[in-house]
Amino acid sequence: MSLDSLKPQLTAIIEDKIATVDKRLQNICNLLTQQVSYYDWVGFYFANHATKTLHLKAYCGAPTEHTVIEFGKGICGQVAVSNKNFVVPDVKAQDNYIACSISVKAEIVIPLFKNGVNIGQIDIDSNTQDPFTKVDEDFLTWLNEKVATIL
Repeated sequence: MSLDSLKPQLTAIIEDKIATVDKRLQNICNLLTQQVSYYDWVGFYFANHATKTLHLKAYCGAPTEHTVIEFGKGICGQVAVSNKNFVVPDVKAQDNYIACSISVKAEIVIPLFKNGVNIGQIDIDSNTQDPFTKVDEDFLTWLNEKVATIL
């Protein structure tokens, strides 16, 4: 299954004027975990720049205690500071990794920008070793650009 084949469904979710923004974010998380075999946990974190923290807004996958993450902590916190994509093929090789589940082997975090400001990110965990490619990065960057239009 091609990630690009999900773009029409994702666009429809994003453009759904009846659903709240929170519901649309949840629907995106649900669709990605259902349709992409190696996307085992998908969530959106949003930044509170005053407190330098990220707050989990929507997710699909195993529950997590990491609903608030300080800037700089873990992969998500590092992306909040660096403003750059972060692909982790093997989470065990990362010193600053916050473990959510012992089954997670890889992670990808893509920042979400609105008017040039990093306001959040999409975070995806995989139970598969090294599954993420440039195709995933490009696809998730596209998705975040679309999501930014409703925020």
